[in-house]
Amino acid sequence: MKNPVILDAVRTPLARRGGSYSGTRPDHLAATVINALLTRTKINPEKVSDVILGCVTQTGEQGANLARQAALLSHLPQTAAAVTLNRLCGSAQQAIHFAAQAVAAGDVDYAIGGGVENMTRVTMFADIGGNFSSLNPDLLKKYEIIMQGESAERIATKWGISRAELDEFSAQSHVKAGKAIAGGYFKSQYAYVDGKNAAGEATKLEVDEGVRATPDMAKMASLKPAFRADGVITAANSSQISDGAAAVLIGDEAVAKADGFKPRAKFRARVAIGGDPTLQLVEVIPATQLALKKAGLSLKDIDVIEINEAFACVVLAWGKELKPDWAKVNPNGGAVAHGHPLGATGAALMAKLLNELERTNKQFGLQLMCIGHGMATATIIERV
Repeated sequence: MKNPVILDAVRTPLARRGGSYSGTRPDHLAATVINALLTRTKINPEKVSDVILGCVTQTGEQGANLARQAALLSHLPQTAAAVTLNRLCGSAQQAIHFAAQAVAAGDVDYAIGGGVENMTRVTMFADIGGNFSSLNPDLLKKYEIIMQGESAERIATKWGISRAELDEFSAQSHVKAGKAIAGGYFKSQYAYVDGKNAAGEATKLEVDEGVRATPDMAKMASLKPAFRADGVITAANSSQISDGAAAVLIGDEAVAKADGFKPRAKFRARVAIGGDPTLQLVEVIPATQLALKKAGLSLKDIDVIEINEAFACVVLAWGKELKPDWAKVNPNGGAVAHGHPLGATGAALMAKLLNELERTNKQFGLQLMCIGHGMATATIIERV
């Protein structure tokens, strides 16, 4: 079996809904990160065999195999195949897994895994008519299928997480992201987009657009609950709706070294797991345990953890169960601060994780995504 390694990982600065990418097509965002990988690594484009991109709402501009359209728009040759997949919020992370698995199997020498989502231009749930009414009635009878916001409320209740705890965690996400931006930590992972805003004006977003380096705690506390009148989940302690793209170049270690590349990380574990479709967002707990088992590591061995902040309560519930060193968890903020472009976030977090390991000269990184309908993805990488 071949040994897949990460050669590079990039992401666009993430834009707010209605912000700097609101006039920018998602296939352009995806082509931008593909081209960034080609330019940065100087790989011969002819050697890239496949492009695997995650995208959740595959309709309109994000339909018709968006990955293939992006590949054709990019500097890749026509011979590079492409496919778009949907594992909901874990889509880009799964795309990275599939790319690594294709390399490991010997099917390809090089592949790109990543994702894209422009939630301004293609609204969430547009592919199913805006709500769950189009789901199979038998499924709705078999399981209690609910919106993730209601699941988040139930998680907060089950793990005894207060509104104050949620807001404090969320504020710190912004503070940490603001410090990372001020320190230039993300510059090495950014692929800058020649974009357009809603007015059609040219934009060149330099940093993640949703970050508030000095959050207003009083304003956060004043927000009404989003899903229950007496609830604790608000827009301030949930991930931001965002636009962006990210991609990772993966190659066979022996081939890459022969071609003059220096691998940056290897895979120690790749996990996808299913569980309770109603509570749905806490499968990151067993996914962590399984990934650590596969890697032969303990949580104490992990140096940097990127867990998606779909809702602050997900991370806090995970933490109550696994008791991590919180200094290692989302050290540069998370989706509450920089946003969560659904199909892209898994690759964006991988770019953050890899670069933070290198910046701090650490060894092991863990990435986690909670996924709708009760799933989770987990990846452990090791710097090489």
